[in-house]
Amino acid sequence: MPNLLLSSATSLRRKLLAREISSVELVRQSLARIEAVNPRLNALIALDPAAALAAAEQSDQRIARGEARALEGLPISVKDAFNVAAFTACVGAPALRDRRPEADAPAIARLRDAGAVILGKSNTPAFASDFQTYNAVYGTTNHPLDAGLSPGGSSGGAAAAIAAGMCALELGSDLGGSIRWPAHACGVFGLKPSWGLVSTYGSVPPPPHKILLRDADCLVAGPLARSAEDLALMLDVIAGPRLGPRRAPLKPAREGGKLRVALWASDPFAPADASVRAAVEEAARRLAALGVEIDETARPGFRFAEAFEVFSLYNHGIIAYGLPAKLRDRLAATAAGYPKGDLSHQALQARGARLSPGDYRSMEQRRLKLQRDWARFFERFDIVLCPPAPVGAIAHDQQPDVHQRRLQVDGVARPYLDFLQWSALASGADLPAAVAPVALGPDGLPRGVQIIAAMGEDLTAIAAAAMIAPSGEQPAESA
Repeated sequence: MPNLLLSSATSLRRKLLAREISSVELVRQSLARIEAVNPRLNALIALDPAAALAAAEQSDQRIARGEARALEGLPISVKDAFNVAAFTACVGAPALRDRRPEADAPAIARLRDAGAVILGKSNTPAFASDFQTYNAVYGTTNHPLDAGLSPGGSSGGAAAAIAAGMCALELGSDLGGSIRWPAHACGVFGLKPSWGLVSTYGSVPPPPHKILLRDADCLVAGPLARSAEDLALMLDVIAGPRLGPRRAPLKPAREGGKLRVALWASDPFAPADASVRAAVEEAARRLAALGVEIDETARPGFRFAEAFEVFSLYNHGIIAYGLPAKLRDRLAATAAGYPKGDLSHQALQARGARLSPGDYRSMEQRRLKLQRDWARFFERFDIVLCPPAPVGAIAHDQQPDVHQRRLQVDGVARPYLDFLQWSALASGADLPAAVAPVALGPDGLPRGVQIIAAMGEDLTAIAAAAMIAPSGEQPAESA
């Protein structure tokens, strides 16, 4: 494969503006790459080559006139959880198979207005509600380096498409790690923005018939890319409310050379595999080599279990909101069978299925306390380095009952929904968190690091990602 298609979006943009390559040529190469590798990966599930080439021609004309916009001529794909006019938006659900929105979601409209060329949609699990990517409509998405493995989920098609060089940028979404976990598994960059920074209107969850006029709690939309610089490039375009322009510029990154870093590579509450911990520790060593201060003992003023419980109730509540009423009621009815304080995934799922107004007020108070604890912590530190997930890429496991699935953490079987644990730290408190690739594990597959920053300081997380994984380090090419 030409190295061009593994280049960062930022470098591709420079070539486009210098007219070293045209957008039409770049789109044609991307479509050829898709034709070559997508049948094996099944990462992209809907394409419109004619519309993409027409948009690319218009981009080339604007570039020639000196009117290029921020993403002018760059071929991108979009997670099928988002409304994109004239494209499918069934998010892997058979009941929504024929759904084609008439209007773009706000984030998509911003991408178009910035000159991005939309190639198509990327695959998701049904209703974007799994940590693997497969569904009854479009089938299974495979890992770019091993077809027997999953690229993760729910933005699994997105991460696979970026890693395989099929597009320059991707728009994904993240509730419980749905950008961070696939980025880690596939060896690419991803950003879960601060909650509310990027509008999630016109995306799933919740399902289309239960659309919310405000962003669902803890749910965000954000970029996946091949460099940290690309994350900032796309974030600057998509940031903004559902209606109207962005009210303020993004907060500048804290000074890289003087970063104060907390290293949280392991925790008894949330076991992570040795290969994952090693990548997080390697990220810290890279920063230390640049003169950055590393503290291995600093922690925010809350228990990990508290952060996990609060987020899990939000997470399960949002997912359950889209379920049929009878199924929600049946799930909620099991809550009485669990003892008070039970933090098993089954107990939290049952409790989250039916939240009373009192439950919700209590959760809000607990979340506000978490946010205050984090704010005090970020007065002393700039970022936290921690695992993006407990394991690296996993084999396909499509057992219908997720509670029967298991992860292998240092040879010990752990619950499948442990994927929620490390993602909970940022998700429950609405914090930005970037993922950067760090190294390959003993299995030859990527391992990354999660970089959590203070609320609104997305560019600090991105800047740290750039320091850990310089843009010259490309993702591994698929075999």
